[in-house]
Amino acid sequence: MRTHLAAACAALLLAAPLAAQNPVPADPSPWPQHSLERPRPVVVAPGAFAPSPPPSDAILLMNGRSLDRWRATDSAKGPARWKVIDGYVEIIPGTGGIATRDSFGDVQLHVEWKPPVPAVGEGQHRGNSGVFLMETYEVQVLDSYLNDTYADGQAGSLFGQFPPMVNAMRPPSEWQSYDIVFHRPRFSFDGKLVAPGRVTVFHNGILVQDDQPLLGPTSFGRRAPYEAHIDQLPIELQDHDYKVRYRNIWVRRLE
Repeated sequence: MRTHLAAACAALLLAAPLAAQNPVPADPSPWPQHSLERPRPVVVAPGAFAPSPPPSDAILLMNGRSLDRWRATDSAKGPARWKVIDGYVEIIPGTGGIATRDSFGDVQLHVEWKPPVPAVGEGQHRGNSGVFLMETYEVQVLDSYLNDTYADGQAGSLFGQFPPMVNAMRPPSEWQSYDIVFHRPRFSFDGKLVAPGRVTVFHNGILVQDDQPLLGPTSFGRRAPYEAHIDQLPIELQDHDYKVRYRNIWVRRLE
């Protein structure tokens, strides 16, 4: 009975008008999106990297030995096409992003990542990738070590919306970690936003986003309104044409 009820609710939600139900969000910041005039977060040196083994109730999404729990994000949704090497996974530029085969709503998520070495390029053109919660809300991955870019696009930002509280980047030769707590947005049955999504992020053990309400879907150069979606969707990693590496990704369901 519960399964049938959930399916019926999901069908009703998907049938509701989406974008028309919610206004384009207002940005509380006085700075335009991606403004190069916006003050940069202060640099804070994190402690030494410490491996984070999965808790007993976690789902291990990436162990560095296979991509069995992942698929391509293209329309075919075939096998993930990134490279598995020596305990980590490396993006093959141009192959497209990857997404979990399972779907999630409220989660605690741990991600370890490493930008390309040696560092090449500057601004957004250095080690760019992203962690997309529910395929929609991005925590930016970028080599922000001695690399200036707009504040709402550096590592630890909620892309295009909120800069990190501090720049906690280690040198690109070292592994980075994100610990993310995500509470999905809530919608009424007619598609109206009831409560925004909220994100907490620790970058290398340092708090950089503190239960921050999202303005809507993260996007480049525009403010997009919330659109009603189902309660669970995949987690996605972005291919932005840089050989970023990932390993030790695990998740705990909070719902």
